[in-house]
Amino acid sequence: MTGVERAGRPGRPAGLGRPGRPERPGRFAAWRLAVRLPTLPAAVGPVLVGLGVAVGEGVFLPLPALLCLVVAVLLQVAANLANDLFDFRRGADAADRLGPPRAAALGLLSERELVVGTAVVVGVAAVAGLGLVAIGGPVLLLLGAAAIVAAIAYTGGPLPYGYRGLGEVFVFVFFGLVAVAGTAYLQLGVWPWLGFVAAVPVGCLVTAILVVNNLRDIDSDARAGKLTLAVRFGAPFARAEYAALWVVAFVVPVGLVVGGAVGWPGLLPLLVVPLGWRLVAEVFGASDPRVLNPVLRRTARAQLVFSSLFALGLALGASG
Repeated sequence: MTGVERAGRPGRPAGLGRPGRPERPGRFAAWRLAVRLPTLPAAVGPVLVGLGVAVGEGVFLPLPALLCLVVAVLLQVAANLANDLFDFRRGADAADRLGPPRAAALGLLSERELVVGTAVVVGVAAVAGLGLVAIGGPVLLLLGAAAIVAAIAYTGGPLPYGYRGLGEVFVFVFFGLVAVAGTAYLQLGVWPWLGFVAAVPVGCLVTAILVVNNLRDIDSDARAGKLTLAVRFGAPFARAEYAALWVVAFVVPVGLVVGGAVGWPGLLPLLVVPLGWRLVAEVFGASDPRVLNPVLRRTARAQLVFSSLFALGLALGASG
């Protein structure tokens, strides 16, 4: 996902050895650092919810489901690699960075290696995406091309939207509306209205991951000219935005159940309310930005748990 990061332990870059005894990571560890494995739940959760919508209608097609998951994860990896490269080029990954280490900034991977790596991942995603085009028609070709551009253009290209305060919008659209409704469409052959509604809470929580990232990096982003919403409107706005995203995420399932569109299993995501409450409290109480690193990691995990429960609730209760 564009802008979503891996949260590491404050104070010492992961994989660089003990204080006073730095160890240079091997090639595998360097690529693992650039890929940012803990961000991948942001790609998995939306696909699960789209499948939940379809299963609630009595449909599950294994091949489109697998291809959706593969494409979503690969595009997240491509976005992470491109973000590592372009933030380094633009000076956003300076020595005062509070987040986890970056492969380019540490000299673990060269710019050329990251360019080639990004191209390879995008290429594999495109090949898998052709299978989805064969199933879903030309509209999937347009959506796939747009998703690839969005993955790279977050921090790359002449007009990186992540530097202009548009990160939240693009994350919500592609990790919410496109991923959830698109997955449901590839299962059902039609664009179900429930797919778009179910995309709202998922898109909100993936966006919440980005908000924590931007709140943590507000000072370094401002110095680098990266005008995120947190930079434009300040830390209080970013904290309120994070809380609002959680509120919307919980309101939507309740609305679906109360409105009769989904049976009572649709309330399963409310099991995450205590965790969401704690995360919001930590965001509001964080005086040291480095404290937000574990909050970012737990937000990503909470999104996956929420999405899994929501998918299950939709599968069990959409026709109830």
